[in-house]
Amino acid sequence: MKKIVVLSGAGISAESGIPTFRASDGLWENHRIEDVATPEAWQRNPALVQDFYNQRRKQALSVKPNAGHLALVKLEEKYDVTIITQNVDNLHEKAGSSKVVHLHGELFKSRSSIDESLVYDIDGWEIKQGDLCKKGSQLRPHIVWFGEAVPMMDVAVDITQEADIFIVVGTSLNVYPAAGLVYAVQSGVPIYVVDPNIPAMQKRPNVTFIAEPATIGLTELAEQLLAKADEE
Repeated sequence: MKKIVVLSGAGISAESGIPTFRASDGLWENHRIEDVATPEAWQRNPALVQDFYNQRRKQALSVKPNAGHLALVKLEEKYDVTIITQNVDNLHEKAGSSKVVHLHGELFKSRSSIDESLVYDIDGWEIKQGDLCKKGSQLRPHIVWFGEAVPMMDVAVDITQEADIFIVVGTSLNVYPAAGLVYAVQSGVPIYVVDPNIPAMQKRPNVTFIAEPATIGLTELAEQLLAKADEE
């Protein structure tokens, strides 16, 4: 069974109603990134950071996977599919994808603020001030903030190097280190880029651009790849 590796970004979640990471004015849900998505912000005003992510969690509970998410699930009928996502929501899992690697953390998990190995599922949408890990420290969002290491990056590189087919969807390929995964794809492996705004990337062979939103582009691509698997 051939292995498909998918790199997904905010664009696919946006089609389910989750606002993209940054608006044109540089704000995220009317907040400066520096005020809600950095270790310094957590040190300076943990209550604000908690509230910000509590609201993101509450919002994420109200949305559903879209046709793009479901197309990736359908590919599992004929392919070994692993999704490497820059998104922190759980829409891929809610759709039914069986193998999802979160590069930037998971919105519906919390972790210890003194021991990052202590990670807990969140029941509902809220982490409260005073919610503690087993070592007695305040729980924080299980999110990779700006300025923090991306612990799953090495795993993602290893997975990408095993791909027989690589799909990029809903990402500008401007956020590193995630954007660098394109260059970990083995020579000769076909790459499909699905996005209405084709990202700037160095010219390389075997790249097919599909200038459509995920709901349309991934649905069409999945049909093509499933038909190809039947032929083979």
